[in-house]
Amino acid sequence: MKIGTDNNLHLTYCTNIHPGEEWQQVFANLQQYIPPLKAKLSPNKPFGIGLRLASVAAKELLQENTLSQFKSWLTEQDLYVFTLNGFPYGQFHRQIVKDQVYAPDWTKQERLDYTLQLMQILAQLLPPDIEGSISTLPLSYKPWFEGNQFVQASVMNTASLHIAQLVEQMVRIRTEQGQLIHLGLEPEPDGLIENADEVVDYFQKHLLPIGGDYLSQQLGILQETAEQYILDHVRVCYDTCHFAVEYEDPISVLQKFQTAGIKISKIQISAALQVNIPKDSPQRQLILEKLQHFAESTYLHQVIARAQNNRLIHYSDLENALPNLAKNTDEEWRIHFHVPIFVRDYQLLQSTQDDIVNVLNLLQKHPFCNHLEIETYTWEVLPDEMKLDLPASIQREYEWVLTNLLAKQLVPS
Repeated sequence: MKIGTDNNLHLTYCTNIHPGEEWQQVFANLQQYIPPLKAKLSPNKPFGIGLRLASVAAKELLQENTLSQFKSWLTEQDLYVFTLNGFPYGQFHRQIVKDQVYAPDWTKQERLDYTLQLMQILAQLLPPDIEGSISTLPLSYKPWFEGNQFVQASVMNTASLHIAQLVEQMVRIRTEQGQLIHLGLEPEPDGLIENADEVVDYFQKHLLPIGGDYLSQQLGILQETAEQYILDHVRVCYDTCHFAVEYEDPISVLQKFQTAGIKISKIQISAALQVNIPKDSPQRQLILEKLQHFAESTYLHQVIARAQNNRLIHYSDLENALPNLAKNTDEEWRIHFHVPIFVRDYQLLQSTQDDIVNVLNLLQKHPFCNHLEIETYTWEVLPDEMKLDLPASIQREYEWVLTNLLAKQLVPS
């Protein structure tokens, strides 16, 4: 939905919360959930969709006249698609995903081919005068190459060449069709690029020189022009959960990106678990019992602990961190588990909701991005006491975001 006095912001939720990898499953979910939401939240104006397509669904959507039929349905329902989630390539629900969510990574041709298909789909779905965004993984998964800097650099170089090939096609679409589509690299804990400094380092040492050289040769343009094309079409997907888990201040992050010329493709609005760890052993035991319900087997739930002197300790998954809770000197844990954004306190646990508020406040002062996507994809694996009616929960998430935007006099249209 369009928000703001100038209709300059687009708000949606990511449909990766609904299980289904094949197009018919995806479309059935859209038909079930989207029209009722629109009727309640945006009855008289177009309603945006944040579409998640697995590789198999993307291929199916491009076959025969399936995409044309989908476009007709969007028009009939007064809906539009402006952003795609291209991070998970395959299965994302009801089976063990863990680190396979990063496969194939950006060193693989399959990842490039998949993202090219998403770009082709989005180019046909975008309404006039609206930019398109596609979020993607942070190149690869760091633990696969832990301790081998040479291999990590090689991975980044190969990824840069593949991303440059994508940019080449994005430039052609912009030139021929007038549509600006950008890729959003999504930093997260244990991603090959997981924080602001690593993102800037990757752009400056790998993507711009290597990708720029490729584009310069392919398009017959100056290196400087090629690098500007990359900065226009490769941006960052700012997931508020991920940066909060990294203990990164939004102002500092955005200043680093701005100084480096890196733009924000979209903001994914999500909250992480936050745990203030007491020194009292019985209280720690109570927290341990609470957290055990979140150590589920489907997704990775990376933990970053803040110990004394603000030293950060990384755990690859919550199940690996829990045995240390009783004996460590950690003062706080932040856990990569997307929890409902409209709740701040969960008895002994909290969420990083405050980080979302800070980002939205910054956005209202300095409009650095116009795509907003609510992304709480963990409804199926939440502890039973936190599971609520799904349509009502999605609506509550929208209303929470709108309330925080309305506080700054942004009026939904």
